[in-house]
Amino acid sequence: MKENAIMFAKLNRDLKAIMARDPAASNRFAAVILYPSFHVMVAYRLSNPLWKMGLKFIARWIMQIARWLTGIEIHPGATIGCGFFVDHGSGVVIGETAVIGNNVTLYQGVTLGGVLPAVDAESQRSVKRHPTLGDDVIVGSGAQILGNITVNRCARVGGNSVVTKDVPEGATVVGVPARQMTSKKASKTVDDSFQPYAVHDMANADPRERIITALVDEVQSLRARLNDMEDRMSATQLHDKAGKTSRPSGRSRKS
Repeated sequence: MKENAIMFAKLNRDLKAIMARDPAASNRFAAVILYPSFHVMVAYRLSNPLWKMGLKFIARWIMQIARWLTGIEIHPGATIGCGFFVDHGSGVVIGETAVIGNNVTLYQGVTLGGVLPAVDAESQRSVKRHPTLGDDVIVGSGAQILGNITVNRCARVGGNSVVTKDVPEGATVVGVPARQMTSKKASKTVDDSFQPYAVHDMANADPRERIITALVDEVQSLRARLNDMEDRMSATQLHDKAGKTSRPSGRSRKS
């Protein structure tokens, strides 16, 4: 009975996460009936205790049915905290040893996967090979987070990024491979201005883009100065030629 109460409490927090983070969610009834994120979490909340009890085939079967219905693949052995939300959902894959904290948001196409799972698979059994996501993390559409790494709390992973190294607390990473764009002091709760695709301040450009832009500006400045010098030198040369042509010859002065 206690386990059932805990399961329903977690599902209630998952439902609240949908209502809080998706402006398209009109009401709780619609979220329960229409949202694949809630459907897959019902299956997960049922199958995860069965997995821990050793009923692994039944747990995997439940999640396989959930995958067919929702397009979201979650291994029943994964650890997922409360307030979990998969927006849109299709194509999300969460591996067996992944650990996800509270109030985490994933967008479509996200993979929390292992590294080289097809190479010497036997030695990788019962080994942590999937990522850990801290509380209040947001992962943008199509991002791939691979290996036994940690994305610390309040971090943001930009869409289509490939993350293979730890992400600091409160940082935003983008690119292939992912590199840190900005860093800010993490707040105790998720930002009030919820940013769905992880890049929360477009004014803060990619550092490499800023460097390239600065170099282009410098080249343009140097080009303008060079053109100005050429114009001045041309004017001086013309002036000298004009002076030489107007100067009388020595023979005419003698005469």
